[in-house]
Amino acid sequence: MWVAFAGPPAPFVLRSLHIGIAMFLAFLMISIKGKKCDFPSLSGVFLALAALAAAGYPIVMQDYLYDRFIYVDSLIQTDWIFGILIILLILEATRRLIGPALPVVAITFMIYGFFFAEITPEVVLEQIFITTEGIYGIPVAVSATYMVLFIIFGSLVDRMGIGSLFMDFAVALTGRSAGGPAKVAVVTSGLFGTVSGSAVANVMTTGTFTIPLMKGIGYRPAFAGAVEAVASTGGQIMPPIMGAAAFVMAEFLGVSYLTVAAYAIIPAVLYYVAVFASVHFEARRLGIKGLPEDQIPNMWIVLRERGHLFLPLFVIIGVLLYGYSAAYAALCGVLSVIPTALLRKSTRHYVTLKTTYEAMVNAARNTLPIALACACAGIVVGVVDITGLGLSFANFVIGAAQEQLIFALLLTMVAGIILGMGMPTTPAYIVQVALLVPALVKLGVAVEAAHLFVFYFAILSAITPPVAMAVYAANAISKADIWNSSWAAVKLGLAGYIVPFMFVFGPALMMIGTPMEIITTAATAITGAICLAGALNGYFYRLAAIWERLVLFTAAVVLINPGMVTDAIGIGLVVLVFVVQYMRRNAVEAVSEKSW
Repeated sequence: MWVAFAGPPAPFVLRSLHIGIAMFLAFLMISIKGKKCDFPSLSGVFLALAALAAAGYPIVMQDYLYDRFIYVDSLIQTDWIFGILIILLILEATRRLIGPALPVVAITFMIYGFFFAEITPEVVLEQIFITTEGIYGIPVAVSATYMVLFIIFGSLVDRMGIGSLFMDFAVALTGRSAGGPAKVAVVTSGLFGTVSGSAVANVMTTGTFTIPLMKGIGYRPAFAGAVEAVASTGGQIMPPIMGAAAFVMAEFLGVSYLTVAAYAIIPAVLYYVAVFASVHFEARRLGIKGLPEDQIPNMWIVLRERGHLFLPLFVIIGVLLYGYSAAYAALCGVLSVIPTALLRKSTRHYVTLKTTYEAMVNAARNTLPIALACACAGIVVGVVDITGLGLSFANFVIGAAQEQLIFALLLTMVAGIILGMGMPTTPAYIVQVALLVPALVKLGVAVEAAHLFVFYFAILSAITPPVAMAVYAANAISKADIWNSSWAAVKLGLAGYIVPFMFVFGPALMMIGTPMEIITTAATAITGAICLAGALNGYFYRLAAIWERLVLFTAAVVLINPGMVTDAIGIGLVVLVFVVQYMRRNAVEAVSEKSW
């Protein structure tokens, strides 16, 4: 918090402290098997102390590091010792916290640098350890400044009751309509994502309530789990607080976080409109009703008693709109949480030393995997930069796609999902920026759209089989078959796979263009997303025949492709299906009345 108020110290000091403390706590709290331990083992204590020593080396030697000439002066013996030590410790700490996927990727890239790119070990170590282009690069800098504060904010507001406010607000808003609990899951997960930004955390927080409700009113367990997984995954693309990778994106692009949030807002709305429409059409098709009236809270009472808990979110938005940094906005948000909870008697009981302490402990735990994932991803970025692998891979993608942008985008999508499997979004995004973005930029894609494109698919790996982390988390609650849940999630989230292609070809969806272009493109894209949901679920105004589903799918395809002609064709097809279904409904009602 001091860094947000007074500004950061020297890069090596702040970033080394951040990594050192993260490794120290990781080795004390997590066993060699990757499980939480109440008491640290002797080996854990030894590794924790070694981590402090290795991370302290750049702080003690910072004058030497700033004075030396990169790639000209030879490494001294202590550089070798502490450089190798910190790389090994980061790999092991990351493995304990988030699994083997990211460390294996980092080791693979280092092997490539040594044996295939024929870069000397000295140059690789210097790039990774001595410069700010490797371990101590932009991702760790963002983790040490922006991310920590937003994690503290999310943990505090959760302990102060905003989670239950989101839930009751969503139930009051959508609980009465067809398929109410599924819509509650969509709305709640979207709201919770504005303060969390973690798909698995969203699932475990909201899914324990929404999944049993969905199963109870008739949804299949696989569908219930898929709804929660897909809705929770979208939280990372929903402003005002997006996933941690969005802050890294802002630094990579050299723009404010508010600008990144503006790029993401319409695609995020498209994503949730499509999911909400799918849930609605599925409920109508199956005849699933809403919740009983006695289970629905009164909206006025909810807002009167706890609506003020929304204020910290508006504080962050307001500070960002005034042009302050994301770190300062997060600091203001953090400082506003407890005073806001004290405003009314109904929420004062949340403010205790115990809840505040629990929030801080939870924030520290949630920071560890992000900090170490950023450090481990920095190893990959360092190797990619020093070997020129990014440009080589870009040339490969362009050649394989035969310089056709659509094929390059498809290849990038597949590569992005594969690279993101088993990894948190932030390191997956960082690796993809190093490898995949250069190819898209060389083919003429705007750099902002290229970054947002790979960001999307780093996120969507959480619902894409075979390694669909959000689906696995939801399945622990729904008890459904994992493959049924995974494919249901892909079907529900299909619009999410299409939206990135839409904003690449139609930058108005990223708020780039005239107001009329933005409004027109957004409106037709939303209509297309609803048509896609209707085609996939077999329902629009009423049950859809095969030919009607095909027409709806065609309308969706042409509407998501910006242009006056395609928009006119798409709207015409939508009107055709609606009129046919409306007339068929009237005909059925007329026959029923005649029979009566």
